[in-house]
Amino acid sequence: MYRVSTISDMVRVPPKYFSTEINSTLVHLLREKYERKVDKDLGIVLSIWNVRDVSEGSVIPGDGASYHRVSFDALSFMPEVNEVVEGDVSEVVEFGVFVRMGPLDGLVHLSQITNDFLSYDKKVPAFIGKESKKLLKKGDVVKAKISTVSLKSTIPETRAGLTMRPEGLGKLDWMKK
Repeated sequence: MYRVSTISDMVRVPPKYFSTEINSTLVHLLREKYERKVDKDLGIVLSIWNVRDVSEGSVIPGDGASYHRVSFDALSFMPEVNEVVEGDVSEVVEFGVFVRMGPLDGLVHLSQITNDFLSYDKKVPAFIGKESKKLLKKGDVVKAKISTVSLKSTIPETRAGLTMRPEGLGKLDWMKK
């Protein structure tokens, strides 16, 4: 789920930025600190904007930087169990497919693609249903439900398990028939 949050933080502005405009410097420093990072409460932070309520800077003796309390908005993506997502199949492997859902790829294990018996065709690569003849390949658009989420400290380490077996889920073309 995408969400916008308002965050308040203390930002350290090193002396090398003292000659620059404070708001653009704060945006730059906040983006370095937050964007493309995983936070247990926010999820994956995608964007920082609207820096406001900038306090007057204070200096700590022995540290040449100034410290400013600021408020800003953050757009984040937090995958939630039982949430239905729509995404493209980004990769097909022998044990399942990876589905791109926002900034993250989730795995749909072979056993969770459909109720039909599936064969893996490594030439295409694709999965083909034995009875239904349904075909699932890279680039197909699917609807899936998030079944497990494991938020880690980085995006590549973060995992999401998906299922497409319940009624109303799967490749969009399958639902039109």
